[in-house]
Amino acid sequence: MIGFLRRISLTWWIIISMVVGVMLGYLDHSVWPDVDLAAYLQPLSSIFLRMIKSIVAPLIFSSLVVGIAGHGDDLKRVGRLAFRSILYFEIVTTVALAVGLLAVNLTRPGDGVQLSATMDSTQVQQLTSAKPTFSSVLEHTVPASIVEAAAKNEVLQIVFFSVLFAIGLAQSKSRHKQSVLSFFEGLADVMFRFTGIVMRFAPIGIGAAIAVTIGHSGLGVLGNLAKLVATLYGALVVFLLVALLPVALLFRIPIREFWRWVKEPWLIAFSTASSEAALPLALENMEKFGVPKRIVSFVLPTGYSFNLDGSTLYLAVASIFVAQAAGVDMSIGNQILMMLTLMLTSKGVAAVPRASLVILSGTLATFHLPLEGVAVILAVDALMDMARTSVNLLGNCLASAVMARWEGEWGEAM
Repeated sequence: MIGFLRRISLTWWIIISMVVGVMLGYLDHSVWPDVDLAAYLQPLSSIFLRMIKSIVAPLIFSSLVVGIAGHGDDLKRVGRLAFRSILYFEIVTTVALAVGLLAVNLTRPGDGVQLSATMDSTQVQQLTSAKPTFSSVLEHTVPASIVEAAAKNEVLQIVFFSVLFAIGLAQSKSRHKQSVLSFFEGLADVMFRFTGIVMRFAPIGIGAAIAVTIGHSGLGVLGNLAKLVATLYGALVVFLLVALLPVALLFRIPIREFWRWVKEPWLIAFSTASSEAALPLALENMEKFGVPKRIVSFVLPTGYSFNLDGSTLYLAVASIFVAQAAGVDMSIGNQILMMLTLMLTSKGVAAVPRASLVILSGTLATFHLPLEGVAVILAVDALMDMARTSVNLLGNCLASAVMARWEGEWGEAM
């Protein structure tokens, strides 16, 4: 029996915990309303969320440093390719954020959800009435102390410090440069493994969060989660049609031949919910498609730090979903500010399963939105993770082909 339980995957444990959480929440809401199971289950959800919060600062710091300083020499050697790649990445990810923002505001999947720790009326009024100015955003972005910023999970300040630190490291001529870079590479690897350990507790935290949420809101919240998943999938399809397809046509990428070489790594990314699992085959197949090795070996790894189209679209949908569930009617200005924050904080975080969870948690904390929304989203995160990760891979493969065409180095498929 123990061996059988160990063979059950994390995804299935999350599904099982969600079912158990639904049952307990229904009992708490409709059968035993006087028992108040939520009071007993709330600490389990809170512990899980506190563990997630502890990951945010070291993971973003180490990932950004490695993502920028680790490619410092390459950026100097390929100058023009680096500039064109990053320009392309920023344009496409901005479109992804815009599509996600539009979709979640049209469908409003978070309306009607009652989180267990929604903000009081004073906090809601403060957030919705705040009109950020350019100067206030700039001032808040610069940390007075990186230790204080990390302690408070001030993501923008962590990003600012990390970027300057990485640039300084890339420019350093010290013999210790590689040692410092190796330290951050090791730290990033450890933090991703730390995330994996925390995720082992996810079924308990998710089950408790679902039970508490349904205990407060009733079974109607399940319809909201289905609507959230449908919103994401619909938005991703729209993104493919309005962004990636026109780009492929503009740069004269043969779509049928492109799909022939990208479909296998795409299936790997979709089934494993990990772009990294599909990276080796993607590198090999894009070379066979006709992309020169020097281009594909730069664009694909760099894209995993700067061009996560599916993940950025998901972050837009998920963050506004939590705001809707918390009863916060965010102004367009605040939503745009949140999207800019997501655009910055999503850079440098590898496309591993549920890495977006850390970015989402840090952004919600920055905007004082309840992290209980993350636990609710996690109930259906496996379904969304597969879709956003496969779009990440598809977008990066297309980016390598676009850069080859832009650089005039398109080759023949082998």
